[in-house]
Amino acid sequence: MPVPTSINGVVSLLRSVLEVIDDGIPTSTEGRRPGPNILIKNRNSHESKIHNWLTEKLNSRSYPTTAYKHSLIRSPVYSSGRKAQLYKYWSSDYLSAEMAIEAARAALSGGISVLEITMSTPGVFEALQFLVHEYPSASLGVGTVLDSQDAKDALKCGAKFLMSPAMVKEILDDVAEGQALYIPGAMTPTEILLASRAGAKIVKVYPVSALGGVQYIAAVKKPFPNIQMIASQGITIDSVGQYIGQGASSVVLSDAIFEKNAMDAKYFDRINQLACSAAFMGSQAVRKIRDNLS
Repeated sequence: MPVPTSINGVVSLLRSVLEVIDDGIPTSTEGRRPGPNILIKNRNSHESKIHNWLTEKLNSRSYPTTAYKHSLIRSPVYSSGRKAQLYKYWSSDYLSAEMAIEAARAALSGGISVLEITMSTPGVFEALQFLVHEYPSASLGVGTVLDSQDAKDALKCGAKFLMSPAMVKEILDDVAEGQALYIPGAMTPTEILLASRAGAKIVKVYPVSALGGVQYIAAVKKPFPNIQMIASQGITIDSVGQYIGQGASSVVLSDAIFEKNAMDAKYFDRINQLACSAAFMGSQAVRKIRDNLS
């Protein structure tokens, strides 16, 4: 059975979440953007590169302590000795990190400029470190962050933003101005307003499709036109334009890009195709809004 890997592509109104709010976090303009066929042409060399990099990380034990915690609780095997534990416990994390990296590559080469890897992904920090190194100009972050230690570990690995399904005040307080962007989740108008007043520059409306989808975003934007909102959960590629048209600054696409069947089969070309479609729909929505304003 495949190890669950969760990556979310964020289709943003102005190319990336960081640029939407213009919070001044520096982003690199260096680094290459591979063409759409890079996964086909160089797949074997990519897999070898990932394998070597992750093996080096295992040997050096240079990843955060939290990674140990997530590895240990996922394995029934126990062994004395820290290095022995790593090799026994890390097998599923290693495979999942490799798959996450390849899936992220497919999305990035398809035009998605913002990627969220959730904490439920085994090897989340290893995948993040690798992608940050390879795509320094992309906006890469970690989702489902529920405590300050995970937040600190994510930042050490190069996360430019953190997301939570609810507001975690300790994370909001700990993230220094200009260090990274924290995006708390909120469901009700009260929660949205409280998150904004607590200092959140942008709020994730979650679970949006269960709350009414596009109509719900349109409704909560009316009393809060100045609060930037990301729509998250159950969004399809075809509905991207509707959400942005009704006031969402960004939308989070999970299964819409990273289809379960494609991930299970490691069919990364399919993920690349879906990412291209999502990026196109996002750019069309932005263009429509700009045309209406001009």
